[in-house]
Amino acid sequence: MSRPADVVAVDLGGTTIKAARFDAQGVTEETLRLATPSSQGPQAVVAAVVRAATALVRARTAAVGLCAPGLIDARAGVVRYAANLGLRDTSLAAAVADKLRIPVTLEHDVRAACLAEQRLGLGADVQDLLVVVLGTGIAAGIVSNGRLVEGAHGFAGEFGHIPVHPDGELCACGQHGCVEAYAAAGALVRRYRRTGGTADNAADITAQRDTDPEAARLWAEGTDALGRALVTATVLLDPQRIVLAGGMTAAGDALAEPVRHSLQSGLAWRTAPAVDISPLGADAGLLGAALRAAEAAGARSFLRSTC
Repeated sequence: MSRPADVVAVDLGGTTIKAARFDAQGVTEETLRLATPSSQGPQAVVAAVVRAATALVRARTAAVGLCAPGLIDARAGVVRYAANLGLRDTSLAAAVADKLRIPVTLEHDVRAACLAEQRLGLGADVQDLLVVVLGTGIAAGIVSNGRLVEGAHGFAGEFGHIPVHPDGELCACGQHGCVEAYAAAGALVRRYRRTGGTADNAADITAQRDTDPEAARLWAEGTDALGRALVTATVLLDPQRIVLAGGMTAAGDALAEPVRHSLQSGLAWRTAPAVDISPLGADAGLLGAALRAAEAAGARSFLRSTC
C-alpha cells in the first residue's frame, strides 16, 4: 500500500531560506536552512530556492509551497518586487515547477503566516483577525469574515507604512513617520546606535531597557508607535483579535503590555480587541506555505490535526 503524499514548504527570507517537508498529517519529516545569496544577484537567489526545494522533494511529494517578502502576485506565482532580494518580475513558482514537475504555489510571507495563524494558531476560532509580523520590517495579514484579504493588486497588508508621526523619522520607503521607522527591529537598532548605544538586534535593546534610559525611551517610542498604528487598523477593520508575530515577539509582555496600553489609550469610545503573541513562532510563514501546497494537492485537512 502506498504512503500518503507529503508536501514541501520553502520560506525565502532576506538572510535565510528555511525549508521543510511535512507528511500527510502535518508532521515535520526533514528541515533545511540555507543562507540567502542575495549579494550574488537574483539568479543566485532563485537557484537557491530551487536547490532547497529539490533537496527535500521525494517521489511521494505532491506539491511545493513557497513564500517570500515583497510585492507578490500569488495568482501568477511571481515576485513583482522584493528590494532586499534583488527580485523584480521573477517567476519563482515556475522556476521550481520547471525543475520538479509538480504543482508549486507562491504566497506573500506575511499572508502565509496569517493563514497559519488562522488555521492553526490563535485565529482558529476567529472570523476577523489581524496578524502583525514584527521583524526587520513590519507587515500584516488580514482576515475579514473568515477570508484572507489580498487587495486589488495583491498588495494588502503594508501595515508598516501607516504614518503615525507625519513629520517624524524618514522611513526607507520615502515617507516620514511610518510605524516601521519606529517599531521595526531594524529601525530600533539604527536609532539606538545613533545615540551611541551598542546593539546587534532588538533583543539587545530590550535587555538594556532597565539600565539605559535611551534604550528605554526608544523601546517606549516603538511600542507606542505600534499601538497608534493598531488604533488606525482597529477603527478601519474592527478585528476580533490582533496577533503579534515575528522575531520581536521574543520580548513577550515587554512588547505586548505597552502596545495594549497604547492601543486602548487611542480608542476613546470603544474597547480594544485582544492583543496576543503568536504561539507559532518563527515558522508561521513556513507552515502557511505548507498549507498552500496542501491545498494545491487537494489535501485540505492537512495540518489540522496539529491545532
